[in-house]
Amino acid sequence: MQKDDLGFFEVVARSASLTAVGRELGVSVSSVSKRLAQLESRLAVRLVHRSTRRLTLTPEGERYARGAAAISADVAELEESISGHYAELRGRLRVHSSVGLGRAHIAPLMAEFVALHPRLEVDVELSATPPAASMTPYDLSIRVGALQDSRSTAKRLARSRRIVVASPGYVAEHGSPRTIEEIRRHNCIVLRQDAGDFVLWRFGVGADETALRVSGNMTSNDGDVTTAWCVEGRGLLMRSLWHVGPMLRDGSLVQVLPDIATPDADIHAVYSAAPQVPRRVRAAVDHLREHLPPRLSA
Repeated sequence: MQKDDLGFFEVVARSASLTAVGRELGVSVSSVSKRLAQLESRLAVRLVHRSTRRLTLTPEGERYARGAAAISADVAELEESISGHYAELRGRLRVHSSVGLGRAHIAPLMAEFVALHPRLEVDVELSATPPAASMTPYDLSIRVGALQDSRSTAKRLARSRRIVVASPGYVAEHGSPRTIEEIRRHNCIVLRQDAGDFVLWRFGVGADETALRVSGNMTSNDGDVTTAWCVEGRGLLMRSLWHVGPMLRDGSLVQVLPDIATPDADIHAVYSAAPQVPRRVRAAVDHLREHLPPRLSA
C-alpha cells in the first residue's frame, strides 16, 4: 500500500468529477484517470463508477475511502507527535453543516479556528441534508435534532428545541391557537426537508410525544425563506429556537403555545468513533463547544 495512493483516493472520494480531482491536485484529467486506473489495477477491483458528469464510489471504493481517511489521520497524528510540533495543529479538516446553521455560526467559528491555527486547512460544506454515514468524506458533521447513527461519536455543542412561532400581525388578525389541534385551522408554513408537501410537527417529550400533520399554501426547502414569510405574517412556522431566538427578542415573532413542551433539537458534533481521533478534530469540537452557545444567545 502506498501512502500517495491513500491521499490521492481521499481527493477522489470527496470530489464530484475527475475534473474536480485534477483541479485540486493541479494535474490534467487524463493524468487523474490514468492514476485511478493504475490504482484499481493494483487492487484488482473497481473503486469508482465513472460517468461524464460525476463519480460514484463502489462499495469497495467506499471501504477504501474510509480506510484511507483513517490511516491518513493516524499517520498525521504520529508525525505530529514525533516531529516536535505537537502543539501546532496541521492537516485538513473537512466539516459538514446544514445551510442555515452553517452560514450563521459554523462557518464564522471555523474561520476563527483557522486564525488560531494557521497551518490547518479547513473545508466547510453546507447542504440541506446530512451525509450518509457510509459515504461521508467529512471529519466532522454538525447535526441538529435526533441522531440516528450509533456508529459515530456525538458531542452536544448547544441545547435547542423547535417551537411554533408567528408574527404579532398574524396573531392579531387570526388569533393564536390554544391547543395543538387548533393548529389545524391555521395556515402553516411548511419547511420541506423531503419530497412531501407536508410535515409532522412534534409536541411533548418521550412517551407523551405526539405528531401533528400540518400543511399550508406556502412551502420551501429553505429555512431563511420560510422564516421571512413568517415575519411577514403569512402563517405559523415551527423552527429551531437557535434560529428564531433573535426575532423573539426583538419582537418580530412571538411564540405560539409556549406552555406545551416540544422535543429537543440540540446541536451536536458527530465524528468517527475510532479510538484515535485526530487532534485537529478534537480541538475543533472543543472550539465549537466553547464559542457556539454564546453566539446563539447573543
